[in-house]
Amino acid sequence: MSIKHCDKHDCERQRLYRQFCAALVAVILLILLIVLIVWLVLRPTKPRFYLNDLTVACLNATSSPASYLTVTLQATIAARNPNSRVGIYYDRHDAYAEYKGQQVTVPTALPVVYQGHLDVSVWSPFLVGANVALPPYLAVSLAQDETAGYVLLTVRVDGWIRWKAGVFITGHYHLRVRCPALLTVNGGQGSYGSIAGGGGDGYFHFQRAAPCVVDV
Repeated sequence: MSIKHCDKHDCERQRLYRQFCAALVAVILLILLIVLIVWLVLRPTKPRFYLNDLTVACLNATSSPASYLTVTLQATIAARNPNSRVGIYYDRHDAYAEYKGQQVTVPTALPVVYQGHLDVSVWSPFLVGANVALPPYLAVSLAQDETAGYVLLTVRVDGWIRWKAGVFITGHYHLRVRCPALLTVNGGQGSYGSIAGGGGDGYFHFQRAAPCVVDV
């Protein structure tokens, strides 16, 4: 079998092609290295969330013939960017309320915002749920909590954020926030078994502002 040799022009073309591929790989590796170095130097810290207030306009449960819950809340949620050199884009995020792991309001979209270095953003969404079906054990638990004088809800924020360092912007990261909201019922005296809800202004009272658990 004879060995074929490339002519001068083919060899030159192949050599240029190999050089181009090597240069392209080197540029990509250099960019990735720069991004890694910038990321390690800046070390962005996840945002900090606080539930500053929770106003209860309606919290009504019915138990016959089935258990349903109607809820109207207004939460005041604050988020702080603790980074002095990294900004945060809040692209898509919703807030909703839970009772013992069950979602009791529909998700409310929060405004899209860019948070600069060390900035604070505050949202005050209404969280509403109408005739939300409750499992029997949760209806019983809610009645017991209300009778005891304390109801613990959870306000959640779920969405996507991006980090911005100079001109570099990362891809999306999943943001999960969990804020406990302890409510006193009738000044801590409870409802004595009634779960009619409401009870007038101040019947449900948010106990105190609290930091939230944040996962990114």
